Amino acid sequence: MRPSPAAIHSYVIKNLVRGLAPLALILSPLAVPSPAMSANVVLFPDALADLTEATEDPAGYKESAFKHWNAGLDAGDGCDTRAEVLLEEAVDAPKTGPKCALTGGKWTSYYDGQTVTDPAALRVDHVVSLNEAWESGASGWTAARREKYANDQGSPGTLVAVTARSQKDKAGRDPADWVPSASTQYCRYVAEWVGTKLRWGLSADKDEVEALKLFADGPCEETVVVRSKAPR
Repeated sequence: MRPSPAAIHSYVIKNLVRGLAPLALILSPLAVPSPAMSANVVLFPDALADLTEATEDPAGYKESAFKHWNAGLDAGDGCDTRAEVLLEEAVDAPKTGPKCALTGGKWTSYYDGQTVTDPAALRVDHVVSLNEAWESGASGWTAARREKYANDQGSPGTLVAVTARSQKDKAGRDPADWVPSASTQYCRYVAEWVGTKLRWGLSADKDEVEALKLFADGPCEETVVVRSKAPR
Protein backbone atom coordinates (compact mmCIF):
# COMPACT_ATOMS: atom_id res chain seq x y z
CA MET A 1 0.00 0.00 0.00
CA ARG A 2 1.29 3.45 -0.92
CA PRO A 3 1.53 5.98 1.94
CA SER A 4 -0.98 8.82 2.06
CA PRO A 5 -0.07 12.22 0.52
CA ALA A 6 0.21 13.62 4.06
CA ALA A 7 2.69 10.90 5.01
CA ILE A 8 4.70 11.50 1.86
CA HIS A 9 4.81 15.23 2.54
CA SER A 10 5.95 14.59 6.12
CA TYR A 11 8.65 12.17 4.98
CA VAL A 12 10.13 14.46 2.35
CA ILE A 13 9.95 17.55 4.56
CA LYS A 14 11.71 15.67 7.37
CA ASN A 15 14.54 14.74 5.03
CA LEU A 16 14.70 18.21 3.53
CA VAL A 17 14.99 19.82 6.94
CA ARG A 18 17.96 17.60 7.79
CA GLY A 19 19.91 19.01 4.88
CA LEU A 20 18.28 22.34 4.14
CA ALA A 21 20.91 24.50 5.84
CA PRO A 22 23.86 23.30 3.77
CA LEU A 23 21.73 23.16 0.64
CA ALA A 24 20.75 26.79 1.09
CA LEU A 25 24.41 27.76 0.99
CA ILE A 26 25.78 25.33 -1.55
CA LEU A 27 24.38 24.80 -5.02
CA SER A 28 23.92 21.25 -6.17
CA PRO A 29 26.85 19.92 -8.24
CA LEU A 30 24.38 19.98 -11.12
CA ALA A 31 23.34 23.60 -10.56
CA VAL A 32 24.51 26.57 -12.61
CA PRO A 33 24.15 30.26 -11.78
CA SER A 34 23.75 31.47 -15.34
CA PRO A 35 20.27 31.71 -16.89
CA ALA A 36 21.73 30.81 -20.28
CA MET A 37 20.89 27.17 -20.91
CA SER A 38 21.82 24.98 -23.84
CA ALA A 39 19.03 23.20 -25.71
CA ASN A 40 19.52 19.94 -23.78
CA VAL A 41 19.88 21.45 -20.31
CA VAL A 42 16.89 22.77 -18.36
CA LEU A 43 16.17 23.80 -14.80
CA PHE A 44 14.72 21.09 -12.60
CA PRO A 45 11.23 22.65 -12.25
CA ASP A 46 10.94 22.88 -16.04
CA ALA A 47 12.10 19.30 -16.51
CA LEU A 48 9.62 18.12 -13.91
CA ALA A 49 6.82 19.94 -15.74
CA ASP A 50 7.59 17.83 -18.82
CA LEU A 51 7.01 14.53 -17.04
CA THR A 52 3.80 12.75 -17.97
CA GLU A 53 1.71 11.92 -14.92
CA ALA A 54 0.01 8.53 -15.07
CA THR A 55 -1.07 5.67 -12.84
CA GLU A 56 1.56 2.97 -12.57
CA ASP A 57 0.84 -0.69 -13.28
CA PRO A 58 3.08 -3.32 -11.63
CA ALA A 59 1.33 -6.29 -13.23
CA GLY A 60 3.62 -8.86 -14.81
CA TYR A 61 6.97 -7.46 -13.64
CA LYS A 62 9.95 -9.78 -13.35
CA GLU A 63 13.59 -8.79 -13.26
CA SER A 64 14.45 -11.22 -16.05
CA ALA A 65 12.44 -9.01 -18.43
CA PHE A 66 15.48 -6.68 -18.42
CA LYS A 67 18.57 -8.53 -19.62
CA HIS A 68 21.60 -7.35 -17.67
CA TRP A 69 24.46 -7.19 -17.54
CA ASN A 70 25.47 -7.39 -21.21
CA ALA A 71 28.85 -6.83 -22.92
CA GLY A 72 28.73 -3.10 -22.27
CA LEU A 73 29.91 -0.29 -24.50
CA ASP A 74 33.07 -2.08 -25.63
CA ALA A 75 32.30 -5.68 -26.49
CA GLY A 76 36.00 -6.38 -26.90
CA ASP A 77 37.24 -5.24 -23.49
CA GLY A 78 36.04 -8.33 -21.65
CA CYS A 79 34.09 -6.19 -19.19
CA ASP A 80 30.33 -6.26 -18.75
CA THR A 81 28.23 -3.18 -18.12
CA ARG A 82 28.64 -3.40 -14.35
CA ALA A 83 32.44 -3.50 -14.58
CA GLU A 84 32.53 -0.66 -17.10
CA VAL A 85 30.46 1.53 -14.77
CA LEU A 86 32.79 0.72 -11.87
CA LEU A 87 35.81 1.62 -13.98
CA GLU A 88 34.18 4.86 -15.11
CA GLU A 89 33.17 5.96 -11.60
CA ALA A 90 36.32 4.97 -9.71
CA VAL A 91 38.01 7.76 -7.77
CA ASP A 92 41.18 5.66 -7.84
CA ALA A 93 41.23 3.16 -10.69
CA PRO A 94 41.20 -0.54 -9.79
CA LYS A 95 43.49 -3.09 -11.38
CA THR A 96 41.88 -5.09 -14.17
CA GLY A 97 42.77 -8.77 -14.40
CA PRO A 98 41.72 -11.63 -16.68
CA LYS A 99 38.04 -11.60 -17.64
CA CYS A 100 37.86 -8.04 -16.26
CA ALA A 101 38.32 -9.11 -12.64
CA LEU A 102 38.66 -5.87 -10.66
CA THR A 103 40.82 -5.52 -7.55
CA GLY A 104 41.64 -2.48 -5.45
CA GLY A 105 40.49 0.99 -6.41
CA LYS A 106 38.33 3.47 -4.54
CA TRP A 107 34.77 4.74 -4.99
CA THR A 108 32.41 7.11 -3.24
CA SER A 109 28.83 5.88 -2.93
CA TYR A 110 26.85 9.06 -3.34
CA TYR A 111 23.65 7.62 -1.87
CA ASP A 112 25.23 7.41 1.58
CA GLY A 113 28.63 9.14 1.23
CA GLN A 114 30.56 5.97 2.03
CA THR A 115 34.05 5.32 0.67
CA VAL A 116 34.49 1.82 -0.76
CA THR A 117 37.77 0.11 -1.64
CA ASP A 118 36.45 -3.35 -2.50
CA PRO A 119 34.71 -3.63 -5.89
CA ALA A 120 32.78 -6.67 -4.64
CA ALA A 121 31.10 -4.47 -2.02
CA LEU A 122 29.59 -2.23 -4.67
CA ARG A 123 26.36 -2.53 -6.60
CA VAL A 124 25.60 -0.77 -9.86
CA ASP A 125 22.15 0.64 -9.28
CA HIS A 126 19.53 1.71 -11.78
CA VAL A 127 18.58 5.14 -10.43
CA VAL A 128 15.09 4.51 -11.79
CA SER A 129 14.82 0.87 -10.79
CA LEU A 130 13.81 -1.84 -13.21
CA ASN A 131 10.46 -2.44 -11.52
CA GLU A 132 9.78 1.33 -11.48
CA ALA A 133 10.60 1.50 -15.18
CA TRP A 134 8.27 -1.45 -15.84
CA GLU A 135 5.42 0.16 -13.94
CA SER A 136 5.82 3.50 -15.68
CA GLY A 137 6.02 2.40 -19.30
CA ALA A 138 8.66 -0.27 -19.95
CA SER A 139 6.11 -3.08 -19.75
CA GLY A 140 5.09 -2.10 -23.26
CA TRP A 141 8.61 -2.15 -24.67
CA THR A 142 10.30 -4.88 -26.65
CA ALA A 143 12.81 -7.11 -24.86
CA ALA A 144 15.60 -5.45 -26.86
CA ARG A 145 14.63 -1.99 -25.66
CA ARG A 146 14.43 -3.16 -22.06
CA GLU A 147 17.94 -4.58 -22.41
CA LYS A 148 19.15 -1.19 -23.66
CA TYR A 149 17.56 0.47 -20.67
CA ALA A 150 19.07 -1.97 -18.19
CA ASN A 151 22.56 -1.40 -19.61
CA ASP A 152 22.30 2.30 -20.47
CA GLN A 153 25.65 4.07 -20.16
CA GLY A 154 24.71 6.89 -22.50
CA SER A 155 23.69 9.19 -19.65
CA PRO A 156 25.82 9.48 -16.49
CA GLY A 157 22.80 9.56 -14.19
CA THR A 158 21.18 6.29 -15.26
CA LEU A 159 23.55 3.79 -13.63
CA VAL A 160 25.52 4.56 -10.46
CA ALA A 161 27.98 2.63 -8.28
CA VAL A 162 26.76 2.55 -4.68
CA THR A 163 27.09 0.46 -1.54
CA ALA A 164 25.09 -2.74 -1.36
CA ARG A 165 23.39 -1.51 1.80
CA SER A 166 22.18 1.74 0.24
CA GLN A 167 20.91 -0.07 -2.83
CA LYS A 168 19.01 -2.53 -0.63
CA ASP A 169 17.58 0.34 1.39
CA LYS A 170 16.36 2.10 -1.74
CA ALA A 171 15.10 -1.09 -3.41
CA GLY A 172 12.38 -0.22 -5.94
CA ARG A 173 11.11 2.90 -4.19
CA ASP A 174 10.59 6.23 -5.92
CA PRO A 175 11.32 9.70 -4.45
CA ALA A 176 7.96 9.74 -2.68
CA ASP A 177 9.32 7.01 -0.42
CA TRP A 178 13.12 7.32 -0.52
CA VAL A 179 15.94 9.81 -1.01
CA PRO A 180 19.68 9.34 -0.31
CA SER A 181 20.78 9.53 3.30
CA ALA A 182 23.39 12.08 2.23
CA SER A 183 21.26 15.23 2.25
CA THR A 184 23.66 17.19 0.04
CA GLN A 185 22.86 14.69 -2.72
CA TYR A 186 19.09 15.23 -2.82
CA CYS A 187 19.22 17.57 -5.80
CA ARG A 188 21.56 15.36 -7.77
CA TYR A 189 19.33 12.37 -7.13
CA VAL A 190 16.03 13.93 -8.13
CA ALA A 191 17.64 15.53 -11.18
CA GLU A 192 19.00 12.17 -12.33
CA TRP A 193 15.65 10.55 -11.60
CA VAL A 194 13.71 13.02 -13.71
CA GLY A 195 16.39 13.09 -16.41
CA THR A 196 16.25 9.31 -16.74
CA LYS A 197 12.47 9.25 -16.93
CA LEU A 198 12.46 11.93 -19.62
CA ARG A 199 15.27 10.20 -21.54
CA TRP A 200 13.26 7.01 -21.75
CA GLY A 201 9.76 8.47 -21.98
CA LEU A 202 8.65 7.03 -18.64
CA SER A 203 5.72 8.45 -16.70
CA ALA A 204 5.41 9.35 -13.01
CA ASP A 205 2.52 8.70 -10.66
CA LYS A 206 0.76 11.40 -8.66
CA ASP A 207 2.52 10.79 -5.33
CA GLU A 208 5.90 10.75 -7.07
CA VAL A 209 5.20 14.04 -8.84
CA GLU A 210 3.99 15.69 -5.64
CA ALA A 211 7.16 14.64 -3.80
CA LEU A 212 9.36 15.91 -6.62
CA LYS A 213 7.52 19.25 -6.56
CA LEU A 214 8.70 19.77 -2.98
CA PHE A 215 12.26 19.71 -4.26
CA ALA A 216 11.45 21.81 -7.33
CA ASP A 217 9.83 24.49 -5.17
CA GLY A 218 12.62 24.46 -2.61
CA PRO A 219 16.32 23.57 -2.54
CA CYS A 220 16.53 22.20 -6.09
CA GLU A 221 14.88 24.98 -8.07
CA GLU A 222 18.24 26.01 -9.59
CA THR A 223 19.46 22.47 -10.20
CA VAL A 224 19.73 21.58 -13.87
CA VAL A 225 18.67 18.44 -15.66
CA VAL A 226 20.51 17.21 -18.72
CA ARG A 227 18.00 16.23 -21.39
CA SER A 228 19.10 13.44 -23.73
CA LYS A 229 17.43 10.91 -26.00
CA ALA A 230 17.55 7.20 -25.33
CA PRO A 231 19.06 4.91 -27.96
CA ARG A 232 16.68 3.47 -30.53
